[in-house]
Amino acid sequence: MADDHYQILGVSRTATSDDIQKAYREMARKYHPDLHPDDDAAKEQFKKVQTAFDVLNDPSKREMYDRYGSSFEGVGAGGGGGWSPQGQSGGFQSGGEVDLESLFGGGGFADLFGGGKRRSSRTRRNPRTPGEDITANIRVPFQLAIDGGKTEVRFERNGKHETLSITIPQGLPDGSRMRLRGQGRPGHGGGVAGDLLLDVGVEQHSVYRREGDTLAVSLPISLSEALEGAKVDLPTPWGTISLRIPAGTSSGKKLRAGGMGVRHANGSKGDLIAEVQIVLPMSDDEAASKALLESAKVVEASMHDGPRATIKW
Repeated sequence: MADDHYQILGVSRTATSDDIQKAYREMARKYHPDLHPDDDAAKEQFKKVQTAFDVLNDPSKREMYDRYGSSFEGVGAGGGGGWSPQGQSGGFQSGGEVDLESLFGGGGFADLFGGGKRRSSRTRRNPRTPGEDITANIRVPFQLAIDGGKTEVRFERNGKHETLSITIPQGLPDGSRMRLRGQGRPGHGGGVAGDLLLDVGVEQHSVYRREGDTLAVSLPISLSEALEGAKVDLPTPWGTISLRIPAGTSSGKKLRAGGMGVRHANGSKGDLIAEVQIVLPMSDDEAASKALLESAKVVEASMHDGPRATIKW
């Protein structure tokens, strides 16, 4: 199970930016590797603290994390989206050198080791250079983007063609960017590897359309169903549902099925909108067709306004 960033920092999901920064400083002081050089568990916990702070300290990353939960990794709506842990504003860089003076407050950290210059010179002798990111494109079937699940992506890394199994988060929109950490080019001098950035294109469905988190579909009904009213079955990603057609329904009427649209891992659900389209009967029985036409004319003659009375310039 993926770590919960809020639990790692010990803050609530409604914590303010100041709360998050305060909690980060406390946790970083507690687990920083320079205070526990031989404690692998502390080093691992410090990495988790650093990752949690990188996400929750940035409003846009925090919003995506709250929206997608454990599947948030690299999902950012908009073709140019995505975020990088290197060079971000506010906070410290993942995989880079932490500003210890800022973290521990002035010379407090240096005093713990009898002065900070010796460590600083060691850092300069062994610079860490992060690896470069790699960008690739991926086409995702409509159903997979709605349901979420496993697929494979093919990309080129260091001159070699590679295939990687990835997880598509439920409800992934077209134009998203997914970030796969550490799957880019390797770093140097102990620097972290770059990331693999996937620009996502979602294929069209033969019937359904997606409008944000709403699923839209044209629903064909017969003339008798429109006149008399009926219940009709409609297949959806979440199973077949029954829609009630009110008597006297015209083409263009929209029926809403709450919660049957796009769903996300955080529990949010969009709606499904079915737009009614009346399909006129086609018959080789000339007498029946003529009788139907005559009946329609009789009904239309009793109407106060014609069907286009509301169209004005």
